[in-house]
Amino acid sequence: MREQLQRFGGFMAGMIIPNIGAFIAWGLITALFIPTGWIPSERFSELVGPMIVNLLPLLIGYTGGKMIHGTRGGVLGAIATMGVIVGSDIPMFLGGMIMGPLGGWLIKKLDEALEDHVPVGFEMLVNNFSLGILGTIIAMLGLIIVGPVVEGITEAFGSVVQALVDAKLLPLAAFIIEPAKVLFMNNALNHGVLSPLGVVAAEDTGKAIHFLLETNPGPGLGLLGAYWIAGKGLMKQSAPGAIIIHFFGGIHEIYFPYVLAKPLMILSVIAGGFAADLWFTIMDAGLLAPPSPGSIFAYLLVMPKGQHFVVLTGIAIGAIVSCIVGTIILKVRPIADEVGDKEASYDTGSGVPGLG
Repeated sequence: MREQLQRFGGFMAGMIIPNIGAFIAWGLITALFIPTGWIPSERFSELVGPMIVNLLPLLIGYTGGKMIHGTRGGVLGAIATMGVIVGSDIPMFLGGMIMGPLGGWLIKKLDEALEDHVPVGFEMLVNNFSLGILGTIIAMLGLIIVGPVVEGITEAFGSVVQALVDAKLLPLAAFIIEPAKVLFMNNALNHGVLSPLGVVAAEDTGKAIHFLLETNPGPGLGLLGAYWIAGKGLMKQSAPGAIIIHFFGGIHEIYFPYVLAKPLMILSVIAGGFAADLWFTIMDAGLLAPPSPGSIFAYLLVMPKGQHFVVLTGIAIGAIVSCIVGTIILKVRPIADEVGDKEASYDTGSGVPGLG
C-alpha cells in the first residue's frame, strides 16, 4: 500500500510540477491587473478568466495524458479535459487530473489493440481517426458525467461548511475548507456560503468571523515556507516567488498546485487553518467585509478598530503551524523522491505504430 501511495503521489506531482510556471504567470497577471490588483487594467485582466478556466486545466490534462502515452496521450488528455471544462462553471483542475490520465490510458490501449492490424501505408490515417473518434466520445462523456459530478462535490463541500457554521463549530470548518480550496472550490465556498453569512452577522456586530475562514493567507504562507525550507528542485526554487504572489498579491490559488503535487501536504494547511480558526473563535475576531483579494494589505483595510492584534496574530499562528507540519512532512517524505519514482515507473513512449 505504501508503494502504491508513493506511486500515486509521484504521478500527481508529475502532472503539476511541469506547469508551476504557468500557475505563477496566471498569479502575476491576476495580482497585477484585476480591479483590486496593484495596477488595475481592464484590458489585461481579460486574461485572468480564460487562463484559469481553460489554459491551466488543459495543461494539466495534457501533461497527465502524456505521462501515460507520450504526445498522443497528451493530445487525447487535453481533448478529454475540454469536455469537463465545458460541462462545468468552475475551474476544472480536478477534472483535468482525472480525464488527462484516463484519456492517455484509453488511447494507449486502443493503439495496442490496433498495432498489428493496420495495413501498410494506412498508419497515419488510422492513427489520426482513432484519436479523433475516441477524443469525441470521451469529451462528450466528460461534459455530461464528470463535469456535473465535480460540481456536485463542490456543492456538497459548501453544505457541510454551512452546517458547521450553523452548529458554531467554526474551527472544524478547516477540515472542509482547506481541501476544497486546493481543488479550486475556494470562490464557491467564500462567495457562495461564507460571505453571505458574514454579511448578515456583520449587520448586528459590525464584524464577522466568516470573512476570516477561507481568506486567511496564513496556512498557505506556511505551506510555501515549508517548501522553501525543506523542499527540493523546482518546488523549492519557485516557493519564494509564490510567497510574494500569495501573501502580498492575495492570489491563494498559487499554492494549490504545491498541495496537489504532494497530497499529504493537505495536512499542513488543515493544521494551520484549524489553529488559526480556533484562535479567531476564542478571541472573537472578525472583519468588516470580505478581503478582496485575500492579501495582507486587503486584510489591513477591512480590520475593525481594535482587531489588528487579534487578526494578525491569527494569521501568524496559521502560518507557523502550517510551516511546522509541512516541514516535517517534507523531511519524512521528500517530494523529489516521489517524482523520481514516477519518472521511473510510467511509460512516456508514444507506442504508436509507425512512430517508433
